[in-house]
Amino acid sequence: MIRYAGLSTLPLLLVSALAFANPAGAAGDYPTATVVDYVLGCMQTNGRTRQALESCSCSIDVIASILPFDHYEKAETFKSMSLTMGERSGLFRESAPARAAGTELKRAQAEADVRCF
Repeated sequence: MIRYAGLSTLPLLLVSALAFANPAGAAGDYPTATVVDYVLGCMQTNGRTRQALESCSCSIDVIASILPFDHYEKAETFKSMSLTMGERSGLFRESAPARAAGTELKRAQAEADVRCF
């Protein structure tokens, strides 16, 4: 006899699976697109190998355990806007908030490099 497991058990199974899949919470708070974008960019820099995949995945997990997503997003925004041309882009390179966000991200990335590469 085949029994149908109703939807009432599905949330419990998903919560259990997620708890074991990412016990530290790490990149679980980051949107999937952000995690994938980071890992793909990292792999392009470090080689497209299985080892690079594992190291880059570890790296974003470490960064996520150090920086809340809103801090990461702010630092990445400052970084990308600082690459634009023109006089106004200086705000994104030289302002105190831009420097603080960049420093915070660099520290998290340095810790990730030590732990993962």
